[in-house]
Amino acid sequence: MTFFPHLGELGSAAMQLVLLAGVALVLPSVVNPADSRHRTVLFAIAFFFALRYAWWRGTQTLAPVGLSVDFAASISLFLIELMALIGSLSAFVIMSRIKLRSREADEHAGWWGEELPRVAILIATYNEDKDVLERTIVGAKAVDHPRKEVVVLDDSRRDWLRDFCAEENVRYMRRPDNKGAKAGNINAALERLSQDPEPPDFVAVLDADFVPHRGFITRCLALFHDPEVGLVQTPQHFFNPDPIQHNFGLSRSYPDEQRFFFDHMQPSRDGWGIAFCCGTSSMCRFSALQDIGGLPTESVTEDFMLTLTLQNHGWRTAYLAEPLTEGLAPEGLKEYVTQRARWCLGLMQIVRSSIGPFRRSNLRLRDRWSMVDSVFYWTTTFPFRIAAIIFPLLYWYGNVIVVNATLPDVLSYFGSYSVWILLVLNLLSRGMVVPVLNDVSQLIGAVPISRAAFTGLFRPQGHPFSVTAKGGDRSQVIVQWRMMMPFLLAFALTLGGLLLGIFVDRFAYNDAGDGKWVILFWTVYNLVVLATTCMACIELPRAEVHVADKPERVTFSTEEASWNLWITALTMDTVRLRGVSFPADTHGDLEIEGVPGPIEAFVLSATEDGARLQLMANEAQRDALFLRFYAEGNEPGVGRVRASALLSDIAQRLSLSHR
Repeated sequence: MTFFPHLGELGSAAMQLVLLAGVALVLPSVVNPADSRHRTVLFAIAFFFALRYAWWRGTQTLAPVGLSVDFAASISLFLIELMALIGSLSAFVIMSRIKLRSREADEHAGWWGEELPRVAILIATYNEDKDVLERTIVGAKAVDHPRKEVVVLDDSRRDWLRDFCAEENVRYMRRPDNKGAKAGNINAALERLSQDPEPPDFVAVLDADFVPHRGFITRCLALFHDPEVGLVQTPQHFFNPDPIQHNFGLSRSYPDEQRFFFDHMQPSRDGWGIAFCCGTSSMCRFSALQDIGGLPTESVTEDFMLTLTLQNHGWRTAYLAEPLTEGLAPEGLKEYVTQRARWCLGLMQIVRSSIGPFRRSNLRLRDRWSMVDSVFYWTTTFPFRIAAIIFPLLYWYGNVIVVNATLPDVLSYFGSYSVWILLVLNLLSRGMVVPVLNDVSQLIGAVPISRAAFTGLFRPQGHPFSVTAKGGDRSQVIVQWRMMMPFLLAFALTLGGLLLGIFVDRFAYNDAGDGKWVILFWTVYNLVVLATTCMACIELPRAEVHVADKPERVTFSTEEASWNLWITALTMDTVRLRGVSFPADTHGDLEIEGVPGPIEAFVLSATEDGARLQLMANEAQRDALFLRFYAEGNEPGVGRVRASALLSDIAQRLSLSHR
């Protein structure tokens, strides 16, 4: 279809993209992302472009039907792409609504009256270090709710942790075995809590590396004014960068990979009443847990299954999109991929379980759709990412044309669809969907996640619970060669095929005709994605766990004098001061607002504009620093992407790699 015939086919196609780019400049001034009516219009247009693209792909780009390699490859790619497109259409429907509950929480604050509900904060732990657990326990103790009890559930049965809990005056529980993994650990605690003289009214669940903000309990409790609400889930935000952010140096300009889901997908799912529990940072009505017999153990992702089980018994899940906790993101690529493969496997186990979408139960149609939507995401997104790398190689090495299309048609059909989706998603998510980086985050775990998806579908039982390791020494550069090799090999094959096509006559773009430009762009884009993915496999050192968000005034005193200086970086153990330079080993006291008493410190080294000091905080001061870093203030991480900052950070990372 030519919309501008006087410009010719190519000019007409290019003009469509120009017009869409122009719309992108206007939309922010007329669209309210919190208005479901506006979102519905945007995604209805996305639906049109998607169906138009699918019709074109199925009717005009496939190889002739027959017993040929061309047809087999062409139809295979089309079917993979079509399934991924169906998953995208389902996501568009979900994102056409949104429900934000902050006003509801404000209106119903204190609905319980004079008698505060009793809340148990359960901290489930398996193999985390003391440094990880200490900040979580200190943060949980500081939550602003008098009738709370902090309970540490130790599935490794560590005596030092038992003693530490006694020192911190928090309750400690262990059990004789690890049956049921995390869900079994929590169920054992629920059984013991039910036998208390005064059982809790509500139970909050925290992973061992998640620290609650002071208002966590109060804000969550407000949504339980509705007696049908059995569970309230809040976002999971992270105070440290995930491996993608860190290895590219983007921790201040690009969000962690889960941010889009927690800030945008979950509120949209809540708009349909299908938001689900994500384990940590959630609160559940104790009577609801008793009603269903505790957490389900049929899946390694007991959290999603908990929501479905509650719904099956008439309890609803609500989502409060407020930053009420912050935790430790996986710091290594192996842990990052392992975690996502476990989520994928667990979802497939749920689909095959007694409460699956096609089993007889009390679940609503929308709950069944929610599960099917998740299946489409895990079984199509990652296999399609692999296919997008492999299929161009068939052209370069086998003269197999998998997409028989002209450049104007590709711009008109694929280009229009892609540009519209990109601008809509970035409008609604504040710029979080960045080409190449988004592809890299999916490609880097595509093989193990795809394997987990189909293993879980066809063999759901007999898989152990894989714990995501946290903490440990991250002070060295680590090249993940085993993870990198498939991408490095694919890069070499892609580059080799391109060079053969350009420089060897008998390979010269084969018989693709005008479609050679399509293959050429596809190949060059794959080279960029693969090279970036290889770079992501080079894990950079992680020196400081937490850095102060902004400079502030402090007082540093020695025997000679006192100085009012600026803090430019602050961690639990070190501080950087700007204003006066001091010689190494200078001893003194540092006064920081909100920290009791002066902190003993000494100068480790002089810097260009000041000095770096070692802090020797006592126990009370360490607790105050924990609360300052993790239990107070605004949400951590990046919630909005600014293109200028992102490009600056990428340029800086590339310059470092060439040194």
